[in-house]
Amino acid sequence: MPRRNQPKRDEPRQLGGGTGWARAESADDGVWLVRNVSGAQTTKTYRCPGCDHEIRPGTPHVVAWPAHDYGTVEERRHWHQGCWSSRGRRGPTARRW
Repeated sequence: MPRRNQPKRDEPRQLGGGTGWARAESADDGVWLVRNVSGAQTTKTYRCPGCDHEIRPGTPHVVAWPAHDYGTVEERRHWHQGCWSSRGRRGPTARRW
């Protein structure tokens, strides 16, 4: 008898699309899935929504997305660690560019 290795289709999806490397953080602005990214893992330039400055390749930072979106690419945002930690006091800035 063959083994069933795939989950059944009617089973609910796990938060984060089944990724075990993200942690959940709850704050006034909702529940977020958060992942720390080391400088060695970064190869692209991103713009931090907290300070509107670039996050250059090789810079450690945080990737966060709303927990209810299962980690969709459209909702992921790359933040400086300090900007992510202080987002409750400052919030996202308006884009100036």
